[in-house]
Amino acid sequence: MTKVLVFGTFDIFHEGHRDFLKQARKHGDFLRVIVARNATVLKVKGRLPRYSETERINAIKKSGLANEVFPGSLDDRYSAIRDFKPDVICLGYDQKQSVPELRQKLDALGLDRTKIIRLEAYEPEKYKSSILRKQLDE
Repeated sequence: MTKVLVFGTFDIFHEGHRDFLKQARKHGDFLRVIVARNATVLKVKGRLPRYSETERINAIKKSGLANEVFPGSLDDRYSAIRDFKPDVICLGYDQKQSVPELRQKLDALGLDRTKIIRLEAYEPEKYKSSILRKQLDE
């Protein structure tokens, strides 16, 4: 069984997110999604998400695209990787994660066979949370 792991905020769950999860599913048999905690989003993006952690997790569960959905860790960003030991980690086209840095961390964790795949954008001029948030705020 090939295990795939993805991370994200998934605020204002939209078609771009659905496509991201569909693309990730194509790389394995089992997809686990880690949803960023509010405190992590605030630290990384400088603002809180529009929807709560629970609402964002439930939106992904309701989509039926993931086998498992969990909140991220507040104190160890690599705990999900260490615990799940994925065969593949899929990154979104706009995720800031450095592939070389992630590769180095995976190697240090003994996960040198884990593949890192950067997925394609899906209509980013239309389906991007920051664009949708602005539209909702107008």
